[in-house]
Amino acid sequence: MNIIICGAGRVGFTIAKLLSEQGHSITVIDQSSEDIQKINDTLDVKAIVGKATYPSILEKANASETDMIIAVTRNDEINMLICQIAFSIFNIQKKIARIRSQDYLNPKFTRVYNKENLPIDVIISPEIEIAKSIQRKLEAPGALDSLPFADNQIRLLEILIKDNCKLIGLKLNELTKKFPDLDANIIAIIRGDKSFIPKKTDMVQENDKIYVIINSSQMGETLEAFGHTEKISKKILIIGGGNIGFNLAKNIEETLEGVRVKIVEKDKTRAEFLANELNNSIVINGDGLDEEVLSEANLDEAETVLALTNDDEDNLMVSVLVEKFAKDQKDIDDKRTMALINKPNYSLLQSSLKIDDLIDPRMNTVSSILKHVHMGTIENAYTVSNGEYEVIEAEIIETSELINKELKDANLPDEIRIGAVLRDKKVIIPKSDFIFQNDDRVVLIVKKDAVSVVENLFRLSSV
Repeated sequence: MNIIICGAGRVGFTIAKLLSEQGHSITVIDQSSEDIQKINDTLDVKAIVGKATYPSILEKANASETDMIIAVTRNDEINMLICQIAFSIFNIQKKIARIRSQDYLNPKFTRVYNKENLPIDVIISPEIEIAKSIQRKLEAPGALDSLPFADNQIRLLEILIKDNCKLIGLKLNELTKKFPDLDANIIAIIRGDKSFIPKKTDMVQENDKIYVIINSSQMGETLEAFGHTEKISKKILIIGGGNIGFNLAKNIEETLEGVRVKIVEKDKTRAEFLANELNNSIVINGDGLDEEVLSEANLDEAETVLALTNDDEDNLMVSVLVEKFAKDQKDIDDKRTMALINKPNYSLLQSSLKIDDLIDPRMNTVSSILKHVHMGTIENAYTVSNGEYEVIEAEIIETSELINKELKDANLPDEIRIGAVLRDKKVIIPKSDFIFQNDDRVVLIVKKDAVSVVENLFRLSSV
């Protein structure tokens, strides 16, 4: 597929890297000669310095032969204009735009995004996607991440293996014997700085991060089996009432019964907006780095603290203050902390600052975009392990190479592992004699350079 990416920032760079590694033909456009030079020095893609809103620049990028354009510049209006020009002049069929402003995302105005008005096929809102991601983490206490598939009947959990896990030293093919009623399948392991798709004889080790596919109805039992007995937080403190904090609080109010939210917001006007727009959340106007303000917000009672300001350093400092406060109150093990971090180098501070989870907005946005790139019957996809793998949901149809085949005869490469199948609303962890049938919804993991193989397996036509 020929793809133009407009914007060579962190998101644009990452998308270009992953898509080029998947075999797509990529052209990147940006006004910054420095960012374009970095692209040229690092990636095997075509890179052009210029304004992507200029038709001559898009023409230089061979827009008339392009299948998709992805606009991820730092400016909403520019991203919207790029899509308009891409369609009106070059008839590019699929147009994806990153849009941050909540006013553009108001449901009342969605009718503007059509071929007759503003032809954008997919709108990605990083703030909304991040809020959804955080909520999924809150719904799976003890898991580092939780991703829904197959109408939320199947989930992917990322779990840290601690020293209390009774499965340490257990071979994966012994998991079923130990938990015969558990629909769970370990599909990938991160060990140190390496990640791999495990064999049946591999063992779980302490400090492993595992990706396990489960029946969503068994989330609690699965987490307990892997040594995690944490409860859903009922008292949540959010530092920073920007779009992420606001969307998260709104989502919690609408979906998580019995959960109380407090928000600390420094800007008075913004705090008043939050207080008017939210129904059950308590909003405090103050500095989240002020210990008196944190005391007023009852930090001692909070079970989860989320640092979601626009400043990485402030988010890290909030986590330090929470750690200090918890030590003073001797409840250090009872608080969960999450911090929004844009600068990747700050991830090195996670363990020393004892932050339970770092939220990377870049990978959230990248994952949201990449799921719309895939061909065939692929319905859903998430990038995991910093882009090394994708977890994909796809439907078996009559033209699929897997139709009516047993799993052992599918000749799947080592880079692909089938995690679970949804058939007639029933979750199945497939064994070697499992036979794929029409309408099966398959959830699998695939290494980034084998995504094209998956697309071929689930292609729409045999022609």
